[in-house]
Amino acid sequence: MILWWIGNAVLILVVAPIVVWLANKLLRPTFEIRAYADDILDHGVSLTGTLDAVPKLMTTRDLVNQARQGVERYGSALQRL
Repeated sequence: MILWWIGNAVLILVVAPIVVWLANKLLRPTFEIRAYADDILDHGVSLTGTLDAVPKLMTTRDLVNQARQGVERYGSALQRL
């Protein structure tokens, strides 16, 4: 019976603090990763708001091509004069 009490004392005084220490070493990086993931999510959502104008780039490209063609026609007309 005395060995049972010694085993319980060792469990409480040695093993339990080691388990708590190891759990702390495991959980601290986990919480840091969670904070980083939340930060990435926040910035990712704000980034998608700035990407709303991307489809308008196609229209801008087409308009630039049309303007360039007009300038080329104007330049060639000036050369003919």
